[in-house]
Amino acid sequence: MCPEISRHIFRAYDIRGLYNIDITPPIMYEIGLAFGSYVKEVLNGSEIAVGCDIRQSSVPLVHSFISGVTTVGIHVTFASTTAFGQALFAGWSLNKTAIAFITASHLPPEWNGIKFYHADGVGFSEEELMKIRDRAISKTFSIKGWQETGQLDNYDVTNAYLEFFENKFSFSKKLKVALDCGGGSMTLSAPEVFSRLNLEVVPIYCTPDPLFSGRPSDPKPENLTKIMEAVKEQSCDFGVAFDGDGDRAVIIDNKGKVLSADETGIIIGTYGLEQKNSTIIVNVECSKAVKEQLEPLGYKIKQIPVGHTYLTIEAKQEKAPLGLESSGHIIIPEYFLFDDAMVTPLKIAEILNNIESRLSDLVEKIPIYPMKKVEIDCEDRLKFDVVEAFKIEVEKEYEEVNTLDGVRIELKEGWVLIRPSNTSPIIRMTIEANNEQEIESIQNKFEDRLKSLIDKASK
Repeated sequence: MCPEISRHIFRAYDIRGLYNIDITPPIMYEIGLAFGSYVKEVLNGSEIAVGCDIRQSSVPLVHSFISGVTTVGIHVTFASTTAFGQALFAGWSLNKTAIAFITASHLPPEWNGIKFYHADGVGFSEEELMKIRDRAISKTFSIKGWQETGQLDNYDVTNAYLEFFENKFSFSKKLKVALDCGGGSMTLSAPEVFSRLNLEVVPIYCTPDPLFSGRPSDPKPENLTKIMEAVKEQSCDFGVAFDGDGDRAVIIDNKGKVLSADETGIIIGTYGLEQKNSTIIVNVECSKAVKEQLEPLGYKIKQIPVGHTYLTIEAKQEKAPLGLESSGHIIIPEYFLFDDAMVTPLKIAEILNNIESRLSDLVEKIPIYPMKKVEIDCEDRLKFDVVEAFKIEVEKEYEEVNTLDGVRIELKEGWVLIRPSNTSPIIRMTIEANNEQEIESIQNKFEDRLKSLIDKASK
């Protein structure tokens, strides 16, 4: 008998939880039943693609999910254990109705979950995920006779994926790239793709390691010491570090500096795109430098809520050449709408192949504004009401207040963004300013104000 399915594992962009606590094979089987029923009844589809990341728990979970999906009559093309981009490529290139990928992205190895995408690579919206949640919890499944059971086909997408990139990229220079896969799923694709494109690879954590014992699966700067040193010691043109499943890539320049997603996006927008009279999609946490650097080139900058699903949806609607999330999700729709992290370093390599400058020369042209993130404790039952009260107050005082996702206030000295966390009892405050002194001033002013509102709401 399947244990009760917790509502909290269904997030705004995916499903995730602790293995054998929040998510078990029986629970994943019922998620498969719910997803398959949704594909059949709502999307009018009969075929999906499925893949899984390198985590130890992904094998039992993916087979349980497939069992649920096929039980309701959906046919599955199984790309097996692979990188995120290869699994999405399989479903996209074969034009399946939907794609499912078992992963917990950058989280530690005891976590796992699943992401859903449409055939074009656009992620399922929060509304769609909640409909699948409701089906799973209420056990509303479309199960019929045994003769309508779905079929399972194994599919090795490796060669088609390699050929795609060979047709899209070629390099006349012999570029040297430090490649840090973190022992994650990109070990199964990135070294081969880079080598086939005649890039000289300096491998770092490029052996599969489901426990992420070499470095954590989250490519934060503090986890990237080894690749930063390797880039400098081995005179690499640049380096790239991937997260656990391969939907984020962090670029390191030839001097060992870790680039922010904003800096990477500015470089791609400035040197890597031909379509300048177009709209670039950025989320509300992105640096003001993006707008300052790219609008003079002819781009329009459109802000969206935080979340990679919003990124793909808006990029598709706007026919954008670039979508950028401050967390590191980057999409370049001339290749895919989904955020395959393989694309970002290959685009950087293409830029360096076509110009004489070093990557550090391009980085040094970009103004760096200090940014700070603050977490303020606030009970779950209060946090949304507190931010709403804050919004009502500041809209009366400030001319530029963006309420697209939380409350972002544009100030002479920078900006501040206040957002309630979707998953934790905290309110997040992000501040960017011209200098550190102004950051402290902005923080003190708005943190005191928020704490006052929290105290008032608590009484």
